[in-house]
Amino acid sequence: MSDDGFPVEEDLDGTEFDADLLEEELRQAAAVLDPLPAGLLQLAMDAYVLHDLDARVAELTFDSLVDAIPVRGAEAPPRMLTFQAGDLTVDIEVTDEGLLGQVLPPQSARIEVLGGPAAARPLTADGMGRFASDTPPAGPFALRLRTGGDVIVTEWLRA
Repeated sequence: MSDDGFPVEEDLDGTEFDADLLEEELRQAAAVLDPLPAGLLQLAMDAYVLHDLDARVAELTFDSLVDAIPVRGAEAPPRMLTFQAGDLTVDIEVTDEGLLGQVLPPQSARIEVLGGPAAARPLTADGMGRFASDTPPAGPFALRLRTGGDVIVTEWLRA
């Protein structure tokens, strides 16, 4: 054991070295020579903040980019998405003008549009489960729904 309490190991030639001290010195060297970009660190911290331990994940069951049959003559059809979590369904239409959706069975809900490091944009579903946003999601996005005591998070998608 070294003076600072770290275990001491012997090298092949019999000299002693402190593995924990070596690891710390390597971490410090990496921080100086190859620092973590501040933007990446912020994204990692923001992703952890968005983590809900009791949230159920709503699975993507329909995406019009993958599952729909193309319509001849349609220039920019809206993207239709359906998420399922148990008996709860969330239908979403994403256009260049914004986002329209409905929670089924119809119920009031608080919905947050998550989009990377940007602050979550809160929306409210009315008694019929309908919600809208005049800001289209940009880049990766997901929805977090709070219905009664449940928290449901959709899979992340690219807009």
